[in-house]
Amino acid sequence: MTDEDRRTTMGGMDHHQAGGAGALTARVQAALHRVRAFDGRRPLVWDAVLTGFFVVAALTEAGGGWRNTAADPDVPSELVTVLSLFLSVPLLWRRRHPLAVLAVMAPAALVSQWTGALLQAALIQQVAVFGVALRLPWRRLWWAVALLAPPLVVGAVRFPRDGWVQSVGAPLWLFALVVLGAVAVRTRREYTASLVERARRLEVERDQQARLAAAAERARIAREMHDIIGHNLSVITGLADGGRYAAAKSPERAAQALDGIASTSRQALTELRRLLGVLRDDDPSPPGDPGAPGDDPGDPEDPGEPADPEAPTAPVSPPMLAPQPALADLDELLEGVRAAGLPVRHTVRGEAPPLPPGRQLTVFRVVQEALTNTLKHAGPGATATVEVSYEGGGGVAVTVTDTGGGARPPVPGPRTEGRGLTGMRERAALYEGALEAGPLPPPAGGWRVHLSLPKDAVT
Repeated sequence: MTDEDRRTTMGGMDHHQAGGAGALTARVQAALHRVRAFDGRRPLVWDAVLTGFFVVAALTEAGGGWRNTAADPDVPSELVTVLSLFLSVPLLWRRRHPLAVLAVMAPAALVSQWTGALLQAALIQQVAVFGVALRLPWRRLWWAVALLAPPLVVGAVRFPRDGWVQSVGAPLWLFALVVLGAVAVRTRREYTASLVERARRLEVERDQQARLAAAAERARIAREMHDIIGHNLSVITGLADGGRYAAAKSPERAAQALDGIASTSRQALTELRRLLGVLRDDDPSPPGDPGAPGDDPGDPEDPGEPADPEAPTAPVSPPMLAPQPALADLDELLEGVRAAGLPVRHTVRGEAPPLPPGRQLTVFRVVQEALTNTLKHAGPGATATVEVSYEGGGGVAVTVTDTGGGARPPVPGPRTEGRGLTGMRERAALYEGALEAGPLPPPAGGWRVHLSLPKDAVT
């Protein structure tokens, strides 16, 4: 066998031994876990078993074995039996009152040392000491020392045959070892409890974060749906009103209004499909998939299909993959508003910097919501102005004003803001911006919405 084969064989044996040791450790830990779980459910059973074991051991010594180590073998057997019971039976209450149990044992240990019986059952006191160190504050250990030391000193003084080291030093060393063992168990138990508590807190924080994320997503979807539906329905309403008045005198204008309604409806449905697509559990169907929305030529309810079957059709891309509106789409937005009957003047100041898509969407939605409110509330004969100002470093400010004098919502406030104004303020807050909305002072009248996104909010 070569050295390489030998190393391979030894490595396999080490791996097998490590695996066997790991399996053995896992079985031992599982058994200990079951024992601890049973003890947690029924602590009295384990206490009774432990107490019974030590009572049997103490009474066995009291049957005559104590004379082998006694300094005075003539101590009455009845007294030895009583002392043995006092040194063992109190262990039944060692968990709830460990220091009281030790206090009950101490007089029996003192009598044992004074009479010369020197019962080995006195070592059972260390079980109570373990409970004191495990469950009580550390300062209670001094009380344990005060209860253990006097019997040892009395025995060393009355029967000095073994010397102070054997009579006092050895029991105190045993006391120290028991305390160290209890400290190790207590430290591990507290560490495990801290890990469990940390895991519980992390689970709570995870659930809270999930709820906050879900609430934020619902708020975002609500803002988007409000902007999409509110704006497009306002435009459709304006076009329908204009088409109704033009139907009798100018059929061509009525047909244009109907075309505008159809175009606006398709655009609204496309945006809704894109928005609601994020709520689907499955992946969006690829282009050309018969299950994709808008790709089925036989769907009679698909508004994306032209009414005339002989009309040319343009390739349809999945609506969910279309980009969100940006500043480049403002002109199309304004054209739709103008077609609905609201004259809009658009001015731009400064050179447009490369803004992130989120900031562009915020500006677009604020302008859209402001013009939608103008369409709904400004009344006939109103005009609007949209001013976009770019600042160096990425700052942008937008002001939308109108001259309408119709019925308006109350002055914005915590109790009067609707979803539209609230949504605009939330969008501005995402980029540390500010939004002001309110009526213009007389005599000009009208309404003004001002959005300011600072340049230090660029991401």
